[in-house]
Amino acid sequence: QVQLVESGGGSVQAGGSLRLSCAASGFTYFRYCMAWFRQVPGKGREGVASIVSDGSTRYADSVKGRFSISKDNAKNTLYLQMNSLKPEDAAMYYCAASAYCSGGDLRRRWYSYWGQGTQVTVSS
Repeated sequence: QVQLVESGGGSVQAGGSLRLSCAASGFTYFRYCMAWFRQVPGKGREGVASIVSDGSTRYADSVKGRFSISKDNAKNTLYLQMNSLKPEDAAMYYCAASAYCSGGDLRRRWYSYWGQGTQVTVSS
């Protein structure tokens, strides 16, 4: 049974940093595509960053240069380092996994497994 459990959300001021974590279990972690999505009330879930089995990454234009996705295969844990946070980064952040994601495609339809989310609040 696939389980994804996010942690690390919280409240920060604009310009600050947070690191999100996603503990994964129940699947062959290192072979999967992993990604972070975010969602604000009333809007669709937006792909933020992805990382595939060979370590290649993709980022949404809105976070390039500020966010960094990484994974620790030994710990089955995915990370999202978020720097220079802006008020528009505030959202519920979700961890997602897929056996195949077309090279790290950030569209929601590629991902089968989801965590419960962790809230990020950024004050101006």
